[in-house]
Amino acid sequence: MQSEKQDPVNYYVGIDVGTASVRAALIDQFGSVVAHADQPIQMWEPQTDHYEQSSDDIWAACCTVTKKVVRGVDVAWIRGLGFDATCSLVVMDKQFRPLAVNYEGECKRNIIMWMDHRAVSQVDRINGTQHGVLSYVGGVMSVEMQPPKLLWLKENLRESCWEKAGYFFDLPDFLSWKATGVTARSLCPLVCKWTYSPDKGWDESFWKVIGLEDLVADKYEKIGNQVLSPGASVGKGLTPEAAKDLGLVEGTAVAASLIDAHAGGLGVIGADVKGHNLPCENQPITSRLALICGTSSCHMGISDAPIFVPGVWGPYYSAMVPGFWLNEGGQSATGKLIDHVVRGHIAFPELQAKAAASAQNIYTYLNSHLDLIKKSLPAGFLTVDLHVWPDFHGNRSPLADLTLKGMVVGLTLSQGLDELALIYLATIQAIALGTRHILETMESAGHHISTLFLCGGLSKNSLFVQMHADVTGKPIVLSKEVESVLVGAAILGACASGDFASVQEAMERMGKIGEIVRPNHGDKRFYDKKYEVFLKLAEHQREYKAIMQGV
Repeated sequence: MQSEKQDPVNYYVGIDVGTASVRAALIDQFGSVVAHADQPIQMWEPQTDHYEQSSDDIWAACCTVTKKVVRGVDVAWIRGLGFDATCSLVVMDKQFRPLAVNYEGECKRNIIMWMDHRAVSQVDRINGTQHGVLSYVGGVMSVEMQPPKLLWLKENLRESCWEKAGYFFDLPDFLSWKATGVTARSLCPLVCKWTYSPDKGWDESFWKVIGLEDLVADKYEKIGNQVLSPGASVGKGLTPEAAKDLGLVEGTAVAASLIDAHAGGLGVIGADVKGHNLPCENQPITSRLALICGTSSCHMGISDAPIFVPGVWGPYYSAMVPGFWLNEGGQSATGKLIDHVVRGHIAFPELQAKAAASAQNIYTYLNSHLDLIKKSLPAGFLTVDLHVWPDFHGNRSPLADLTLKGMVVGLTLSQGLDELALIYLATIQAIALGTRHILETMESAGHHISTLFLCGGLSKNSLFVQMHADVTGKPIVLSKEVESVLVGAAILGACASGDFASVQEAMERMGKIGEIVRPNHGDKRFYDKKYEVFLKLAEHQREYKAIMQGV
């Protein structure tokens, strides 16, 4: 029988809109995932480097997964709701109807995805202005940010889209608007992807110099003139319509949202590590770096004072943890690259068949296969003469060079499962070496990072995690809850509900650490040599490009 003194448990819903699916979790006040659901979402690629989605499709998926996770729970105990999403651009007309972002005029497809690279010439021109706001994005704006995409729409779809547009939302802000009817924006996407300054607001001169002076004319109504800190309560909570759609109670608190990677950082970086003999114990939170690794990877480091890191986005004030400056490194294709390399190999059907026969997923099987063929040496040493440069989708950090391509050195005529396992290993090592490149650049600029906190889909891959520990030489902390991004989103909902005094308090109470993976220091010399080759690959690629420019 339940004790009369026992307090009822409070619950929060976190909703995460990723690249390929929408996920939701019901999470209690202690940070435990009580229920979890996911739903695939549509993506269109009408031409190379054009990636589009539908806001109607995404909202429908949000409703489906939320109804699933709250089933069987008294929704009166659900105190708050938090959203995170990819930093994709949502376009609506003046009546909040979807507007086509494509030549086909297909209005359902009203989102330019984060990974869309259609605005290359626009971002080149923006970077050519050398405007002062660019110093807060590592000196070079990425094609994945919103100003070049907006400029592309104005120049390519002026009549059908640009002139009819009433609202341009970052996807996380679209979701909070859909839930509350309030068009207020979160500081996180505006600062990180739109050039908004927390203390100065919008820089009118920037929009004018890049040719988007129209956005200034209506006092920034289309891109946001009311800005809230992540975790702040939006409006009066859920509208009656949204509450019905989601299966929740009208008025349930809704938080100002976060970009998905930032929610992952929030879910892991503040956890209590006492008693685990980690170098970050009894050290400030600034000694930690959150690595959120899924389709792409983001490297989130925070500091007390602004640190300007060449080729690394930021510093952004209060964009993830209130009161701290954020620097965000990134790799545009990591999980997507591993899938590309493995599934494109001629031995992939054999891998599929053998993995299925042993009731394992393909990556668990590949990891086991590497253990079989390594003989007496560590598995990582199998790539002594096989090297990969992983920028198949350009370099986001720290070189900020969209034109860089992938490279593989050391191929043979062999095409079997052993060779597939080796190129898979070399690709994972290349991604880890890219992380080391980002870390060293951040540390050279003034960061002091001792411990990595990993979350996201790739953190479930033991080889990926161990390679990151061995290559960087730093211990790795995995979250107790694999779904750290959803925990981060729920932390926002908990803050909006008023149940915690601050985001930091909610992070400490709801973030929990799981396994700790330490580097094999005996392998350091090998990975130092691999890193030396890694840096040479980029250097050589640029030399090749210079030679061919003379043609």
